[in-house]
Amino acid sequence: MILIKNAHVKTMAGPDLENGCVLIGDDGKIAAVGIDLCAADAQIIDAGGRLVTPGFVESHCHTGLRDLNVGDYNEKSDPITPHMRAIDAINPQDEYMSDAVRGGVTTICTGPGSTNVVGGTFAAVKTYGVRVDKMIVKHPVAMKCAFGHNPKNAFGNSKKMPYTRMAVAMMLRDLLTKAEAYRDEKDNGKNPKYDAKLEAMLPVMRKEIPLKCHAHRADDILTAVRIAKEFGVKMTLDHCTEGHLIAEELAEEGYPALVGPSLGGKSKMELFNKTFDTAGILHKAGLKVCVITDAGVIPIQFLGMCAGLAASRGLPMEDAWKAITINPAEVMGIADRVGSLEPGKDADVVIWTADPLTVVGAEPHMTFVDGKLVWQQKH
Repeated sequence: MILIKNAHVKTMAGPDLENGCVLIGDDGKIAAVGIDLCAADAQIIDAGGRLVTPGFVESHCHTGLRDLNVGDYNEKSDPITPHMRAIDAINPQDEYMSDAVRGGVTTICTGPGSTNVVGGTFAAVKTYGVRVDKMIVKHPVAMKCAFGHNPKNAFGNSKKMPYTRMAVAMMLRDLLTKAEAYRDEKDNGKNPKYDAKLEAMLPVMRKEIPLKCHAHRADDILTAVRIAKEFGVKMTLDHCTEGHLIAEELAEEGYPALVGPSLGGKSKMELFNKTFDTAGILHKAGLKVCVITDAGVIPIQFLGMCAGLAASRGLPMEDAWKAITINPAEVMGIADRVGSLEPGKDADVVIWTADPLTVVGAEPHMTFVDGKLVWQQKH
C-alpha cells in the first residue's frame, strides 16, 4: 500500500482537502481519501503540501497512432471505414505516450483522424504499458465521423466522393440507413449476410457508443446534430470551434462539447473563429464541456495549460478542472474507473510541483497509473 499524505487533494468528487491523504491499495485501486489517514505497513509519501489530483483524462486525441514516418490514423483508401479499430494501430511505445505520462495525462480517448467520413472506433486506454490489450479501459468507446474540410480535401482533390459538404452528409446518412436496416434484421431474429462495416456500426445504432463528430464550422456542427436526431443516435461534438456562435441552439440539443484545440494557429478557414472563449460560453449555456488537445496537433502534455487558458477566458476554474478529469470520464462512460479520486477507482494519481492550470512550467512530481509509480521528477 502507498499512503500519500500532507497534500492539497483535489478529489473532483467534492471539496478540496487541505492537508489531505490518498491511500492506494495493493490492487492498484484507491482505498481511501480523507484527512489523517493511517495504514499499517504502507509506504509513506509526504507530498509536502503539494497539489494532488486525479490523472488527467484526454477525450480526443490520436496519441499512439501518429507514426513519425507513416501515419496510422487515417485509412485513405476508402471514405467509409467504420470497421477500422484504433486498438489495432496503437503503439504503446509511441513517445507521445511518455509525453502524456510526464504531463499528468493518464487516460486518453484515442483513435482515427478526420480524413474519412466515418473512420472507425476510438478506444479509452491508459497511457502507460507495453501491450495495448492490458491498457484498455473501454473499447469501443466511440465511432469517429467527420464533417467539412478534411474529408472533402482528402477525397475531393482526387475527384472522388465526397467532393462537397452535401456528399459528406449523404454518405453518412447512407451508412446509417443501411446500419439501421441491418440492426433491425438482427434484432428480429433474421440472419443478414455478414457485412464488416455494418457490424461495426451496431454499437452506434444500439446507442451503446456515440458518434464522435469532428466539426468546426457552425453549419457543420448543426448538420451533425440534424443527422444524429434523424437516426436517434448518441453523439459528441468534437472541436466545436464555432460552437460559441450557436451556443443557444446547442443548448437546446444538449450534446457534450469537446472543445479544442484552441491553442495554435488557424491552419484552415474553418478555424477562422477559433478562440479560447468557446468553452466558457458553451458551459454557461448549459453544455457539458471537455477541453482537448487533439494530440499530436497540440502536444498532449499541454492539456492542463489549455484548460487554464480556457479558464482565463471565461470557463470557471473548477469547471476547467472538470473539463480534463471527470467530465471526459463521464462522456466516455468510464467515470466508474477514472476522473476523480474516490475509493474503488483506479489509482491514477498525480502529485504536482505547482498548479498546472495556473503556473507555467508546472509538471508532475510523481505520476501513478493503476497504483504504480510510472514517472518521478528528476530534479
